[in-house]
Amino acid sequence: MRTRFNSMIILSFLLVLGCSNANNTFAGNATEPPSHQAWTKILAKHVRPNGLVDYKGFISDKSELNAYANYLSENPPAEAWNDNEKIAYWINAYNVFTVKLIVDNYPVESIKDLNPTISIPTVRSVWTKEWFQIGGEDFSLDRIEHKILRKDFQEPRIHFAVNCASMSCPVLRAEAYTAEKLDLQLDEQTRIFLNDRSRNKISSQQVEISKIFSWFEGDFKEGQSLIQFLNKYTEVQIGGNAKVRYMDYDWNLNDVN
Repeated sequence: MRTRFNSMIILSFLLVLGCSNANNTFAGNATEPPSHQAWTKILAKHVRPNGLVDYKGFISDKSELNAYANYLSENPPAEAWNDNEKIAYWINAYNVFTVKLIVDNYPVESIKDLNPTISIPTVRSVWTKEWFQIGGEDFSLDRIEHKILRKDFQEPRIHFAVNCASMSCPVLRAEAYTAEKLDLQLDEQTRIFLNDRSRNKISSQQVEISKIFSWFEGDFKEGQSLIQFLNKYTEVQIGGNAKVRYMDYDWNLNDVN
């Protein structure tokens, strides 16, 4: 009898897991994707043409920032949304909560200053901490990037859209990502990043590229070599035997000040 009872508990637990948000979609009323116009308005006001961020400006508009973050929290992706709608949502969510993290703790010299005292990369860090909610669930930035965007969509260009509030990161785009323009936006972000000599130094026979390409190498080598991926977006075509080196990563805050 006890064995049967234990089996029923295990079965119930598995059923709960099976009915959970395996594809990171949520039951709710948001059958239509939320508008991201409010995010575009704030970004256009506080992101400079060079990609640096006016965090003091964001602080002055903190109520609008929090309103948009809450709006996303209460309108999570639904199964009916298409992939572009989901990707745009999650990129915007990652970026707004990153900006909010800096604004709530400003001034800081680096996002890594917000790591716990005992920090373990990928296990215990500012990125793994669950400190905001989406669809009533506790969330971390890591979950958005690694458990959703990278896992569910296999879209390498997302690495140039999510912003980690640091100087070596791809720049924060001065507009929200939208399903209608997503492919063009991701293409442009990738080209901007790769052809920015402060972040990547590319010649035909030698490249010094961001550590992003080392950390997430597999994402860029799906059905192609890393050089083939780079050549789709670089102004200089790289030879197949070019030497590849990785640049040091600057974690200083991407602040205008």
